[in-house]
Amino acid sequence: MKKAAVFGLALAGTAVARAFVERGISVVMSDDKLNDEHRALAYELKCMVMEVVDDASIDRFLTGVDVLVPAPGVSPQHAVIRRATELGVSVRTEIDIAYEWEHQRPAGPRPILAVTGTDGKTTTTMLVAALLRGADYSVAEVGNTDLPFVSALSDDVDVFVVECSSFRLQFTQCFRSVSSAWLNIAPDHLDWHGTFDSYVDAKARMWAFAISNDVAIVPVDVSLISNAALLSKARVVTFGGADGDYHVADNMLMSPVGPITSVDSLWRTMPHDITNALAASAVVLESGLVQVDQLSSALKNFVAAPHRIERVGNFGGVDWYDDSKATSPHAALTAIRAFESLVLIAGGKNKDLDLTHMAVEPKRMHGVVAIGHDAELIEGAFSNICQVRVATSMAEAVKIAVQMSEGRVPVLLSPGCTSYDWYRNYNERGDDFQRCVKDFFATNSGVA
Repeated sequence: MKKAAVFGLALAGTAVARAFVERGISVVMSDDKLNDEHRALAYELKCMVMEVVDDASIDRFLTGVDVLVPAPGVSPQHAVIRRATELGVSVRTEIDIAYEWEHQRPAGPRPILAVTGTDGKTTTTMLVAALLRGADYSVAEVGNTDLPFVSALSDDVDVFVVECSSFRLQFTQCFRSVSSAWLNIAPDHLDWHGTFDSYVDAKARMWAFAISNDVAIVPVDVSLISNAALLSKARVVTFGGADGDYHVADNMLMSPVGPITSVDSLWRTMPHDITNALAASAVVLESGLVQVDQLSSALKNFVAAPHRIERVGNFGGVDWYDDSKATSPHAALTAIRAFESLVLIAGGKNKDLDLTHMAVEPKRMHGVVAIGHDAELIEGAFSNICQVRVATSMAEAVKIAVQMSEGRVPVLLSPGCTSYDWYRNYNERGDDFQRCVKDFFATNSGVA
């Protein structure tokens, strides 16, 4: 490889450009919205940065290029990717490049474990890493995290755990892992992939290059995922609540080699926490890196990432939860099913998904507060199920939720939509929700 094009210069794109230059590969860079920061990066790296505004400029950008590495947010339908495909330019993702380089490591490649799924992959990636650290490994959590895989290759670590989004799997040509889990599947990112089938195909690339020594870990009751695993060369292992190679029996998490730990000893015991714990345990045990008696402590002391059904606190006798990370109906429904009754705050910018999938548990719904750009779609989804009121700000949503909760029903922010209407990201949305909850009760201390 002599020349690479990098398109999209956020965290992953910048890391890839730096990694190419460090390896003596010529780089040309671009972005849909070039800015002074991008130009400063090009000056620092002594590489070319180009405006890409039409067909002619795209062709100039791709001239002499061996590989195009698009940032994860760049859709396959983007003109730059389509033209690269027409010209026969190899299109690859950051994790694919990193995998190739790791396997060229003079001391040999280090173990790579991986997690994908529509929901729960960040938490399960963190769980896998925590279980490995509990067995005294040094671990890098990479991929769809704050640390690109290419940036961690020079780090002194024993194991990589790769969080694999469909965006990162889409253009892989060699990436594989010795042990990996695909947690679940539901329509998501259809605005990026175009169709559900394309989304599934991208996820299935998790095992496209698997070899017979690899292990594919699948939910026991999702045939779409199981079928993808069975089409690969990997050995297939299952997990599930009551069934599967990893399951729950007599209040214990069980593995093929014996009990892992009791359900009651887990850091949290919502239904998806239990299945995530089973999947993470399977990933590390099936890799051969960890023994079953090394898991209990890490599963007990695990600390989840924020904005994932995070308990904000009890105010006026009511528990408030922040699940801002739930940006799809499937994710929101997972959270809803963790409560017997709740007031839901939902809405934002929809991703061309059917929001009525959030409304399939009517007995749990005490009330809904609809927010954001697509509040009307939320209102339509729940209008025949429970009371729905629309809020025009997060502070107003909190105020309405207080009234709806009647001092007894838990309140959950689980939007089912992206945050890109009112906020820059789900973290900002969750932070604002928590701030609005605390501010409301600080100024309305008599509310019950």
